[in-house]
Amino acid sequence: MSSTEWPGTHTSTPRSATSPAPPGSRVGERESLRMVSLPGLTLAVRGLREDAPEGGDAGGSGTEPGARPRALYVHGLGGSSLNWSTLMLQLATDVEGEALDLPGFGDSPPPDNGDYSVTGHARAVIRYLDSSGHGPVHLLGNSLGGAVVTRVAAVRPDLVRTLTLVSPALPEIPPQRTAWPTAMLAVPGIAGLFGRLTRDWPAERRAGGVLGLCYGDPGRVSPEDLAAAAEEYERRLGLPYFWDAMVRSTRGIVNAYTLGGQHALWRQAERVLAPTLLIYGGRDQLVAFRVARRASAAFRDSRLLVLPEAGHVAMMEYPEIVADAFRGLIDETARSVRRFDGRGAVPAQAPATPKGD
Repeated sequence: MSSTEWPGTHTSTPRSATSPAPPGSRVGERESLRMVSLPGLTLAVRGLREDAPEGGDAGGSGTEPGARPRALYVHGLGGSSLNWSTLMLQLATDVEGEALDLPGFGDSPPPDNGDYSVTGHARAVIRYLDSSGHGPVHLLGNSLGGAVVTRVAAVRPDLVRTLTLVSPALPEIPPQRTAWPTAMLAVPGIAGLFGRLTRDWPAERRAGGVLGLCYGDPGRVSPEDLAAAAEEYERRLGLPYFWDAMVRSTRGIVNAYTLGGQHALWRQAERVLAPTLLIYGGRDQLVAFRVARRASAAFRDSRLLVLPEAGHVAMMEYPEIVADAFRGLIDETARSVRRFDGRGAVPAQAPATPKGD
C-alpha cells in the first residue's frame, strides 16, 4: 500500500484473536498486555486490569467494564504503549483506556507488508478499532501517533469521539534545528552509522539521550524510571527489526510532510469533525511550539493547552495537567451533546462550524 492511499474503508474487518504477551514484556503491576492478531498484522495492546486495587494511586476503576467510555492511546516514533502508562492510571476512573504498540514498536512485530508509512500505521489503528467494535473512542496520539490519529479522524469520523494531540508530528517545513538529527534517520546509511558509533555506550547513556531529547526537564526523570527505560531500550535494540522500524517510520513521516492534495496532513486536519484538544510544550525539541497556532486554526473544533516547561511528551512529564485538560474536553463534549438532545438535532458526532469558511 502506498503512502497516498486512504487508511481505511467501511468494509468489514475480521474479528481479532488474542494471545498472551511474549516473555520479557514489561507489564506494570496494575496493567495487562495482550497480543491481538489480525490477518497480516499483530498488535500488542496494553490496558489496566479491572481487578486492580481501588482508590488513590491504585488506579482501580471502581466501575464495571463497559460503564466508562473507551479511549485509545497511540505513541510516537521510537516510543511504545509504555509512554501512556501514567496517564492511563490518571484517567482510570474516567475512561476504559487501552494503548497499542504500533507495528514494529514496543511488543508488536513488524507488519507482514512492511508498510511503516503514516497511512500504514493509521490503517493498523483502524483495523484494530473495527475488529474490536470499540468505536467511537476518545483517541489520543503523541508525535508520530498524533499524525496517525489525525488521519484516522479525518477518514473515519465514525470511530472518533474526541481527539487529543500531544505535540503531533504535523508538517513543519523546515523543521526546527533540534529536530534535524532525528529526521536524518531517514537518510540511507545514517542509522547504521549511528549504531556503530554508539554500540559501546552503556544502556543508561542511550536511554538518557532519548529522554533528554524528549523531556523539557530531564531532571524530572527518577533514577528508577531511567533504569527501566534503559532496560526497555536495550531489549528493543536487540530485536532484529528495531532499526528497520525506526528508519522506515521516519521516512514515512518525511513522506507525509511532502504529500499534497487531499492526502496532505494539514488538509486532513481541516476535515476532522471531532472536538480536538491540542497540547504543546514550550521546550519541545522535536515539534516547534510555533506550529501550535497553525494547528489551532486548522482543526475545526479545537482548544489549545500550552505547557511552557514541557518537552515532547507532556503526558509523561505533566500527567496530572494533561489528565485534567482531557477531562475538560470530554465534559465539554458531553454537555454539548446534552444541550441538543431532545431537539432531534444531534448525530453521533456533531460537526462544528469550520474556521475560516
